[in-house]
Amino acid sequence: MRYSLDAERRWEPASASPRETNPERIGGECKVAEVIIQETESLENALRRFKRKVQQEDIIKEIKKHSFYMKPGEKRRAKEALSRKRLRKKQRREQD
Repeated sequence: MRYSLDAERRWEPASASPRETNPERIGGECKVAEVIIQETESLENALRRFKRKVQQEDIIKEIKKHSFYMKPGEKRRAKEALSRKRLRKKQRREQD
């Protein structure tokens, strides 16, 4: 049985799953990029703003990251490789 913490900080049985309460919820997070189009704005400008907003919120990066399962060892190796890459980049900047 699942329990959730209510407003008074008491544990009570959860009534519904997150997917049932919010169908737009993906992977435990709710990320929605929203752009409101003004009357005088063209569709191309609104689309450009939307793309920029999606890029700033790293929505695509999160989707790619969770699109397949990565073993803990693979995650660790990828994290270490990224760390080495950042260190090399930092050393390159200090040399210049």
